[in-house]
Amino acid sequence: MLPMPPEIRFCRTTDGYNVAYSVMGSGPIVVAPPGWVSNLEQLWDEPLTRAGFEALSARNTYVRYDKGGTGLSDRDIPRPTLDTLLHEVEAVIRALDAPRVNLLGSSQGAPTALAFAARHPAAVERLAIYAGFANGRQLASKSVQQSMISTVRAHWGMGSRALADLFMPDAADTSALEMFARVQRVSASAEVAADMLELLYSTDVSELLPMISCPTLVVHREGDRAVRSQLGRQLAGSIPGARLLLLPGRNHAATTPEELTEVYGPISDFLAGPVETSPAAAATAESFHTILFTDLESSTALTQRVGDAAAQDVLHGHNDVVRAAVAHHRGREVKHTGDGIMADFSSSEAAVNAASEIQRRLTGAEVRVRIGVNAGEPIVEDGDLFGTAVQLAARICDRAEPGEVLVSNVVRELCAGKMLTFENAGTQTIKGFAEPVQLWRVVVPE
Repeated sequence: MLPMPPEIRFCRTTDGYNVAYSVMGSGPIVVAPPGWVSNLEQLWDEPLTRAGFEALSARNTYVRYDKGGTGLSDRDIPRPTLDTLLHEVEAVIRALDAPRVNLLGSSQGAPTALAFAARHPAAVERLAIYAGFANGRQLASKSVQQSMISTVRAHWGMGSRALADLFMPDAADTSALEMFARVQRVSASAEVAADMLELLYSTDVSELLPMISCPTLVVHREGDRAVRSQLGRQLAGSIPGARLLLLPGRNHAATTPEELTEVYGPISDFLAGPVETSPAAAATAESFHTILFTDLESSTALTQRVGDAAAQDVLHGHNDVVRAAVAHHRGREVKHTGDGIMADFSSSEAAVNAASEIQRRLTGAEVRVRIGVNAGEPIVEDGDLFGTAVQLAARICDRAEPGEVLVSNVVRELCAGKMLTFENAGTQTIKGFAEPVQLWRVVVPE
């Protein structure tokens, strides 16, 4: 008799569709962005995959879900993107009402987990990656990619030998291949599976890896044919303080209980263990900052027009608005600059939201304010910030028009998938910087 399956629950993403998820076990919460395609019910009915779920939930609260367009989640959705996948993770975590979670990203779930950990450092306790990669373009040549996508469209759900040889070349019998075909048939249509594969090949989160600040374990099989172990090594080498565990074998997907134990044993131990922030990861978390500058429009002209006392009242009003927004979005005031304020945030999303709030609240005020935002690794000394990242933030503020928020390209990249809107403000030459700087204008919602 099969054990009772976990309850299927649903949550809604900001893109307007429902995602099915299930929760089993107890202990630290582990959210697992799915790989290529999945079906919660079918994977539970398969003895091999169910054994993997039970292993992971023995010491953890294991949360798995189906991507939009697959499994039990809504099938009629827009074409998937990395942003929509990140919105699904956000929806699941909101439904769990969990301030911090662990992430487990396997195969195509790896870029999703990596990007989420980089963009939401405060929400991720630990990160485990199995058979993962950062840049899908490195998985195969363009011709091989096109061949794989064509194979999926032509032979989806039929246990294609080409797919099986790629994912499980050392399967001892046909049972694993048969399971592979069954899961295909009930997880997605051929078109959705091909779309997911195209997204896999086009995704590149390499630039985000140095921003990951949580303890990270990367597990990879040395002979993995679907995702070469070299990509796992590159992944671990690009994440501050990450640990790499190489296992023998060529199978990308486990085909025996022994293979499951090899993979999930160390991952479960890592995710269930006490939090141990590595020195390198801690240094990264402490050194990466998003810096915001405000600057009052023509404060000298204001003083001449209304007098010292009234101008000072306007400045105090500006200070109150800025400080309230910075506090609301968990930032820190670094210093007052005379005509503005410099603030520091651990999240670029928080900094941009604070800037938007400031502009909304100052609409119709006596004077307007310019705001510039940049992110980087400044020098920290006695509570103040110095260096290139700070200088660029100040220069960007100088380039902003009154009532405008301008941000650097790195800030815009860090805010991808955050329901924020940016307009291209052009590439500008900035004093003190050898290369032109790409700037973006924040569209401040009313």
